[in-house]
Order: sequence, then C-alpha cells, then structure tokens
Amino acid sequence: METTIDIKKITKRLRRDTWNAIEEYNMIQDGDKIMVCLSGGKDSYTLLDVLLHFQKTSDIKFELVAVNMDQKQPGFPVEVLPNYLEALEVPYLIVEQDTYSVVKEKIPEGKSTCSLCSRMRRGRLYATAKEIGANKLALGHHREDIIETFFLNIFFGGKLEAMPPKFKSDNGDHVVIRPLAFCKEEEIMQYSEAKDFPIIPCNLCGSQPKLQRQLVKKMIKDWELLYPDRSAVIFNALKNTSPSHLLDSKLFDFKSIM
Repeated sequence: METTIDIKKITKRLRRDTWNAIEEYNMIQDGDKIMVCLSGGKDSYTLLDVLLHFQKTSDIKFELVAVNMDQKQPGFPVEVLPNYLEALEVPYLIVEQDTYSVVKEKIPEGKSTCSLCSRMRRGRLYATAKEIGANKLALGHHREDIIETFFLNIFFGGKLEAMPPKFKSDNGDHVVIRPLAFCKEEEIMQYSEAKDFPIIPCNLCGSQPKLQRQLVKKMIKDWELLYPDRSAVIFNALKNTSPSHLLDSKLFDFKSIM
C-alpha cells in the first residue's frame, strides 16, 4: 500500500527543525552575509529554500549568496544552477576549479575520493567567502550526516567526534553553520521531490557504493528496522554528553578526585 506524503506537514517540520537549530546555536544574526554552498543535491537545495523563507519571514535581517563550485566533472550541466537561481532572483556565483582531474590523478581506483575532494573544495569555498565579504558559510548537512559521521569516527578514526552545527573555520576567518542539523534526511528527500528541484548527481562520491559512509548508513537503517527511532535516540545522545563518564582527561579533571 502506497503511503500518501503530506508535503504541508513536511514543510512545517523542516522549517520548525531548522529554526530550532538556528535559535539553539545562535547561527544567524542581523547583518550577516551568508554564503550558501549549493552543490546541486537535495540537501543544499532544501537549505537554500528554507533560508530564503526565513529571510522573508523572520525578524533577522541577513543577506544570502548562493555559491556553486564547478569541479569540472565530465557531463556537468553548467546551465542548470544559473537558470534555477536566476528564476529565483537569488544572488549567486559559480566558482570554477578542476578538482575532478586532481582527485582522479591522485586517488587510486577503488579508493575513496571524498577526503581529498572535500579538502580542496573547502579551501576554495573559504577563499570565495572572503572575496565576496561573506562572514558565514551555510552547509546542507542534516541529522543523518551527523550521526553517520559520529560512527565513522568511532569505527575508523578512534575518536568521539561528529559534525558540529556551528564552528569557526581553521583560519578563524569564517563561521560555518549547518542549519539543517536537526532535519531528517527522509523528509528532506520527500521535500526535494515535491519541490522538483533540478538535482545534479555527483560523478565522484555518488558512484562509490562501497564507501565506509554507505556501510554505516546501511547499519543505521538496519537498526531502524529492528528498533524504530534509534536515530532520534542517538542524536539526542550527542546533545547529552557526560564528560565525567567518559575517559578523556582533557575534558574532565579525573586527577583531582581523591
């Protein structure tokens, strides 16, 4: 039996969850110029759409500039994003940098390209933000991205670390925000389909089905089948830590206990 999707309820929840994250982490203030990193995927389209809504309806006065990085992937439809953004009358910039060739040259076949690709992309985006005078960068990572990153760092990195909803860039010049941090990927997917965003697939990471992230995603999905709402419980745990019940002496002064 096919389930009917109530797009009005999904829209309301996405906006509510985004606003809750913005408020809880004080992400946006008056006078901000926010560079929205637009990849052409469902998450970044949803991010831009929701931020445009709050730009019109909230009391906070802020600017938005959509920026896409053309990484010179073969077959990349260069006209899609400009056409979409011009129709919305959103200020935008397309930044060109051939990271595709570099990644293909440096990374052996079958190995993950994501780490090198993201480092090069991040560096260019930070530089672009500085060039256009943006003091904040908005990324489209959602709740499941954060949970998956947490488990990836546990299983493969040996550390308790996820994706923070807000942080300063390494050079200290910019604040990076993730307004969709509380939003469910499934609802973003449904919203994206209902809005008929012109999705542009990634020919790099999108073509690597055996990535560690894909394996972790499957693990979490299997858990959800056995124990519904496990993702919500795990996410709440990330917001409810007890340093005195972990083992990191940099976070808690165990030596002072006598």
